[in-house]
Amino acid sequence: MPLEFEKEHLELYQKIDQLRRLYQLGEKDKEAELRKLQREFRKNAKELYKKLDPWSRVLIARHPHRPHTVDYISLIFRDFTELHGDRCFGDDRSIVAGFAYLDNMPVAIIGHEKGRSTKEKMDRNFGMPHPEGYRKAIRVAKLAEKYRMPVITFVDTPGAYPGIGAEERGQSEAIARSLYTFGYLKVPSIAVVIGEGGSGGALALAVANRILMLENAIYSVISPEGCAAILWKDQSKVKEASAALKLTAHDLLKLGVIDYIVPEPLGASHIDPKRSARVLKYFLRRCLKELINRSPEEILSERIKKFERMGDFLEK
Repeated sequence: MPLEFEKEHLELYQKIDQLRRLYQLGEKDKEAELRKLQREFRKNAKELYKKLDPWSRVLIARHPHRPHTVDYISLIFRDFTELHGDRCFGDDRSIVAGFAYLDNMPVAIIGHEKGRSTKEKMDRNFGMPHPEGYRKAIRVAKLAEKYRMPVITFVDTPGAYPGIGAEERGQSEAIARSLYTFGYLKVPSIAVVIGEGGSGGALALAVANRILMLENAIYSVISPEGCAAILWKDQSKVKEASAALKLTAHDLLKLGVIDYIVPEPLGASHIDPKRSARVLKYFLRRCLKELINRSPEEILSERIKKFERMGDFLEK
């Protein structure tokens, strides 16, 4: 389901895909046309996605075909073993957590998961965790610390679930405990914002030594719709709210909130999830190489100083 501004771009991609299949079937006379269209597609991608306004990036971050946590797990890691339950109330499927290998290195993986089909979305509560989801994340993070494994988190949620049941079971306390746990882990940690990063529900998994953000992901204290409702009392002001919130990867890199922008191949990761996963894997390897040989004290000290710097400001 292409977004309005993507239609012409994706039509060209479909033509290229058809020509590629014909070429692979032996129609070698299609090669020149295929190469020409590929060059045109790459050029169009650079122009189209480079000039997008913040609201357009919000729409891409929410694209129904955008890769989710489970997609990146299957494409980047091997031998993933998922753990369930918080040892207190139950299992929250909006949080996926477990252990796997990145190349030959054992790592812990924790991430939000929205689901694809309507049934799965409901089962995973549209990626909005209950307190037991955060307690499951804490449990896996502490296990990783015990066995000296790096922790990699994937952030993709509109926010923590605000329902009455979640509040009764200690939603705020669970988020606060998650912030504390991830803040004081003595193992290397990497957070990746792959889609939506909404409010404290996202931040609960994003306190890390390195924060990566996909090029078209968003990360903000509130959704553009919520911001528009509060500031203007008008839902039609979402474009103005998106710009004011500074929620894009380029804005957040300038502000020092994130460390790296992960480029999305061909303009957007939903066009080619496999290539997007390969690019992200390169950045994960790079960050782990920077962190893996540091002592627990150095890991902890660096993370604390990193988040202390985010509060710096200048008075004029």
